[in-house]
Parts: sequence; C-alpha cells; structure tokens
Amino acid sequence: MRYIHSEETIEVPENVKISIKSRLVTVEGPRGKLTKDLSHIAVNFSVIKKGVISLEIHHGNRKNVAALRTVRTLINNLIIGVTKGFKYKMRYVYAHFPINVNLDVNKETGNHVVEIRNFVGEKLVRTVVMQPGVEVEASKAQKDELILQGNSLEAVSQSAADIQQICRVRNKDIRKFLDGIYVSEKGNVEEE
Repeated sequence: MRYIHSEETIEVPENVKISIKSRLVTVEGPRGKLTKDLSHIAVNFSVIKKGVISLEIHHGNRKNVAALRTVRTLINNLIIGVTKGFKYKMRYVYAHFPINVNLDVNKETGNHVVEIRNFVGEKLVRTVVMQPGVEVEASKAQKDELILQGNSLEAVSQSAADIQQICRVRNKDIRKFLDGIYVSEKGNVEEE
C-alpha cells in the first residue's frame, strides 16, 4: 500500500539556525554547529513559516514513511545537541581486579583517548579513541565513573559503545563474570 502524502513538522527554537541545501542539514546553535548528510533519503524539505520546517514524502510505502519519522528524529537530535548537548555517564564494574583507566588527548588529532588497564587481571592495555567532538573526564563526585559529553548524540553514544565493547569478557561465563564498563546514565549537559 502506498501513502499518497505523508508529512512531519519540526519546531525550531529561536536561538537555533537551520540551513538545508541538497539534503545536507546544517544546524547552528549556542553550543556550536552540527551537519548531517541525508542525501540518501528521498525527503522534501520546506519552510511553512518562520521556525517551522516541513518534511514530506509523496507516494511512499511503509518504509519510506518510517524513514520520514527517522529524519525528523535525527534533526531533533541535532537541535538538542547544539542547544543542550549530550552527556553519558559510565561506571566501572569489577568483582576482584580493579579496572584502571587513564585519560589522555592525542596531540595530532586532538581526540580524547581512553586507556583501560588491569581488566579481569589481564596485562593487555586496551585503547579507545573517542569520536571527534567527544570529551571524556573522570567524575569528581563518584568513584569509578567516566563522563562523556559532546554535541553530537551519534558521536557520544558511539564512543560509549566502543568503550563498553572493548571490555567484553571472552571465553568465560558472562553470567558470572559481569566485569566491564557500562553506561549508567544518559542525559544532557545543560539541564533545565
């Protein structure tokens, strides 16, 4: 079944400026600037009135209409990123061997680097390079906690996933060995 016309709208706050050129969405706000390439999705963008953007698809099937909602969510995440930012908190979980984490910044790229040592007593040093625009710091309020923050939700969540995946326990029963670094809290940098 085809839907003749499907439409979604996005409310744009006053302090945010959006420009869309050939489906390359650029969002500028108080925290910075983010871009997202949506050229692979056939969606029409139009401005209804000041501060309201319309996304529409003509003669789309169910998957096209679902993609329309996905585009709306992606642009909303960009708007939240440049106004509030995203913050993930990660906790170290260990039963016996304490996990040691060192934080550093790569001189050439400027990206943050996380080094994980003594995971399940192994001598191997695990290194994770954060996505561009993601800052990492050790929590001052809570022991054994990392705080990842940045403007792009995709970059922050991918960096958290990289840290969690490099600490997977292999060749042991994962119901018994629960060691690792896990996301404990998701939120925004600037809370209301």
